[in-house]
Amino acid sequence: MNDHALRVYDSILGLRCDTENPTPLVRLNRVSPFRYTQVYAKLEWYNPFGAVKDRVAANLLADGENRQTVQQNQKLVEPTSGNTGMALAMIANAKGYTLTTPLSSEIPLEKRTMLRFFGAEVLELQDTLCPAPGAPEGAIAKAMELGERPDFHMLNQYVNEANPDAHYKTTGPEIWHQTQGKVTHFAAGLGTCGTITGTGRYLKEQRSEIQVLGVYPNEGHDIPGVRSLRQLQQTKLYRPDEYDHVIEVNDEIAYQLCLRLNREESITAGPSCSMALAGAFELVPDEPGNLLVVIFPDNAFKYASSFVKHLPSVASASPSKGAEKSPLLDKMRENIRGNAELTIDVVSAHEQWQVDRPFVLDVRPSGQYDEAHIPGAVNMPLSELGENTDYLSVLPRDLDAPILSVCQRGNASLSGLLYLKSLGYRNVRSLNGGTLAWKEKGFATDSA
Repeated sequence: MNDHALRVYDSILGLRCDTENPTPLVRLNRVSPFRYTQVYAKLEWYNPFGAVKDRVAANLLADGENRQTVQQNQKLVEPTSGNTGMALAMIANAKGYTLTTPLSSEIPLEKRTMLRFFGAEVLELQDTLCPAPGAPEGAIAKAMELGERPDFHMLNQYVNEANPDAHYKTTGPEIWHQTQGKVTHFAAGLGTCGTITGTGRYLKEQRSEIQVLGVYPNEGHDIPGVRSLRQLQQTKLYRPDEYDHVIEVNDEIAYQLCLRLNREESITAGPSCSMALAGAFELVPDEPGNLLVVIFPDNAFKYASSFVKHLPSVASASPSKGAEKSPLLDKMRENIRGNAELTIDVVSAHEQWQVDRPFVLDVRPSGQYDEAHIPGAVNMPLSELGENTDYLSVLPRDLDAPILSVCQRGNASLSGLLYLKSLGYRNVRSLNGGTLAWKEKGFATDSA
């Protein structure tokens, strides 16, 4: 017998959330810019397996069982950015299923490790951080290939209506009940879009004036679990006509606000939480009577490796040999990142590449370069620049020649730009979003 009042359960599955056992709503008191608007975070890591995707995983399986597409000893396959896979793995353990999860090697190591720890068979692929449905290759395509086999079944969180239905049945009613019907604005990050679509639909049915707000990251982003605008256009559950507004938030804003949430509010939020919150701050007016609820999908503990990349101050003070840190260099890179004269967006870079054919310096490791690179790009791994003088003979002789510095997502290329500037080159730009953003736009690439 499950007893929410006593917190006593027959099994871990009894902890799954609904209006009788909701995840907490916590008011934000320090990071909010508002005087009148009340802001509440819905802390989804209080689900039994640590994330908002617990709701989806449970409903996908229940729906499959009801339709008898999921049967005893079923082999499940599901592409994932981590949280759906972890919830599915644990529920599968409880019910006697097995799970295979194709995923991108760009997903944080913490998530890939825990998926294996939970018992999933993890297939790591060279793919974008959050795979786009309909892509010709990668995690989703691999999952669909396996799902066609008679011994596998793919639940497919990207098209399955049981995904938004999970939130229509649980998340929406919880928010309505917890705010006593006073919620005026609801915001969520956009990934598969089950959360915003299902929750928003329920809340709109209660009161049509409630504003439903979606927040997405920039192209080439490094925020796991959410999708850029281009990827969202390929997602079956993305229903923009049902949302009142959508807005883009970049990595830097998301990670800086994430740091503030943890340090000022003592809320252990992950980067997709702060991304959604930052977007909501831009969209919601500060007016008496406004009550904003923002979905916080999961906590910070799965993203240590991401924080080290984006928040250098939290990196180890004693880096391992060969991984020397330079605060000055980090500061120089950050200054470049916001300089429109030294960086270039992917669309403008493509236009320049088509017309002027600038020299393209690709500073990624050779393995990444070999997999896919901008046609004509010359590979000079960042780790070898300054040590291998043979590269100097390949660079343009004209110090005014246009040069494009490129990496995987627009971070290491800033160091490449600094190196070229130190050699005297005057017309160098770093590609925002890197090769991943270039590929996401569908621009041509070559492979070795």
